[in-house]
Amino acid sequence: MNEMRRGTLEEQTFYERVGGEQTFRRLVHRFYQGVAEDPLLRPMYPEEDLGPAEERLALFLMQYWGGPRTYSEQRGHPRLRMRHVPFTVNRAAHDAWLRHMREAVDELELPPAEAGELWRYLTYAAATMINSPG
Repeated sequence: MNEMRRGTLEEQTFYERVGGEQTFRRLVHRFYQGVAEDPLLRPMYPEEDLGPAEERLALFLMQYWGGPRTYSEQRGHPRLRMRHVPFTVNRAAHDAWLRHMREAVDELELPPAEAGELWRYLTYAAATMINSPG
């Protein structure tokens, strides 16, 4: 009986349910389009090209949600807070980050349950990155 259920929603990862790599790459690309124009967030990316940062976030999110483990294979444990220590992440940066991510999530037009699950994680993750008052 279990073999007959293979591939059902109960057995799929979130990554698979929302469309896999293509969905996460669309999400992150749209997010970085907003970051590129943001006067608060853009200076946090010293590289002229946001492509490497976009790739890292896409790989991290794909892995987190049940996709390939490429992020850890290339970069080790995510250690998100540690990786963000060099940057001033205050409430304004948090809010700007979430504003761009909200636009990106909305453009995916995911089913409400999946959109809600993704958004809950993103808001939690953004809150944990705050490392500076103000």
